[in-house]
Amino acid sequence: MSDGDPSFSIPHRPRRTYPRRGGVRYEGETLFRLSPDSDPSENDLIALVERILDGDAYTYGDWFDLPVPMYLVRDREHDTTFRVVVRYGSVELHILPDTRSEGLESIYRRLSAESPVSWSVSCESDPEN
Repeated sequence: MSDGDPSFSIPHRPRRTYPRRGGVRYEGETLFRLSPDSDPSENDLIALVERILDGDAYTYGDWFDLPVPMYLVRDREHDTTFRVVVRYGSVELHILPDTRSEGLESIYRRLSAESPVSWSVSCESDPEN
């Protein structure tokens, strides 16, 4: 990474809990919002994300019936897992308790290399959410 590349240092990790009635729940949230410097359509962003996820480094799935595309991504190269959501003209990288920064940097580099636009990165973190 060069001096101008964004930091993917994770300020807060969500805590995984298991409610008595079953399932899994996360307390707290951190996400990195990757925003292109142009206004691509949602379909163009989805196609870009899926093209990258179809590469050799990832295993992913969109198993949820949600109003936005949300992928659970396993980065085999960096041995990490995170969620990717496409919405509001951005790509969001949602942190899980075991997410490693190297995996986030890697998908950012791939997005930058695959698209002709520049990307800005912001981090949103709420330890209480």
